[in-house]
Amino acid sequence: MGNRGMEELIPLVNKLQDAFSSIGQSCHLDLPQIAVVGGQSAGKSSVLENFVGRDFLPRGSGIVTRRPLILQLIFSKTEYAEFLHCKSKKFTDFDEVRQEIEAETDRVTGTNKGISPIPINLRVYSPHVLNLTLIDLPGITKVPVGDQPQDIEFQIRDMILQFIARESSLILAVTPANMDLANSDALKMAKEVDPQGERPGLRPFGPIRARFAPGSGPFPPVAGYIGVVNRSQKDIDGKKDIRAALAAERKFFLSHPAYRHMADRMGTPHLQKVLNQQLTNHIRETLPSLRSKLQSQLLSLEKEVEEYKNFRPDDPTRKTKALLQMVQQFGVDFEKRIEGSGDQVDTLELSGGARINRIFHERFPFELVKMEFDEKDLRREISYAIKNIHGVRHVGQRQLIKVTEALSAVVEALQDPPFSRPPHFSLFSLISPPPPL
Repeated sequence: MGNRGMEELIPLVNKLQDAFSSIGQSCHLDLPQIAVVGGQSAGKSSVLENFVGRDFLPRGSGIVTRRPLILQLIFSKTEYAEFLHCKSKKFTDFDEVRQEIEAETDRVTGTNKGISPIPINLRVYSPHVLNLTLIDLPGITKVPVGDQPQDIEFQIRDMILQFIARESSLILAVTPANMDLANSDALKMAKEVDPQGERPGLRPFGPIRARFAPGSGPFPPVAGYIGVVNRSQKDIDGKKDIRAALAAERKFFLSHPAYRHMADRMGTPHLQKVLNQQLTNHIRETLPSLRSKLQSQLLSLEKEVEEYKNFRPDDPTRKTKALLQMVQQFGVDFEKRIEGSGDQVDTLELSGGARINRIFHERFPFELVKMEFDEKDLRREISYAIKNIHGVRHVGQRQLIKVTEALSAVVEALQDPPFSRPPHFSLFSLISPPPPL
């Protein structure tokens, strides 16, 4: 099992993950994890079930994984599973585990094949596993089914990118052996978030089903490709035991002329071992910065708690502070709305700064062109405005400012469409009151 101290790192991160999931937030910390990415029917479920040695994941047509599944594998002498949302119950029947995943998925997403980024946390204790934490993400799809929205492809893509774009994430890219690697959506997305393959902590893997052809391929990953042999659909329908399938996988690599010389570097057990080593090393590398961020946030929370020790609801200073914070937040939100840098983007119509920009650059010039006015009268009115502001004095800086204000009033009048002006409208009336009768 390797260094005992290092082996404790993964369970430690598991505890942090559970704690943050329980309170419904991540505290702005990117915890080290392995994201499992692949297209529909690429073999993701089979790979994860091979790790556990049990059939426990939902199967079917279309999108089966509709919520991220945080799967924590923990080495133990006894075998059972437990969910974070019903932690008091231990599952020893893995058929019940599958049913619970399906029920919990439907509880949040409904039964119409919708998706949700809210994860399901599942912990599996077993003597057949190495300590690992993996996130099973929805399969990459192209065509909506059932009542799914037409943009389901982009929803799934955005969800996957939320996980793999984090520098703390390792990527396990699952690609079928009968697919050209140049067409692998999983490898394309891995390359998209790290074009040069140089980002620390990002290590794409490629578990490939049988008939994998060794080679660097178009997307050479940092940790290389590892071939595995999954059960066929016929094997799954026939309830073929996973232990027997792993034995057949081992026999395949030892006997196949293309793989026998590298059989010790192929197969599910080797993939699991490499993932364990990579995740442990990655946690060790990110632990100092993770600890620093945790301490910083802890101090901030302790300071906030200290402020609430002497809290009095009727304290006017607290009300003033709360009001100022709300005003400041409104200002920030308003500025984001104008600049178009908010978290939500309207895809149905122009809004915020984009709408203002359109009015000034499209409608305003058009309305000016439509206006009808006599240039001679306009010049005369502007001349009267300047003379009236000047009075008996010479025009100085203060008078120029007033002229500017008066001209602004003229411009505002010009902005109004002609049909909205009063019948006896005069620009001069904006600047100087009419003479007494």
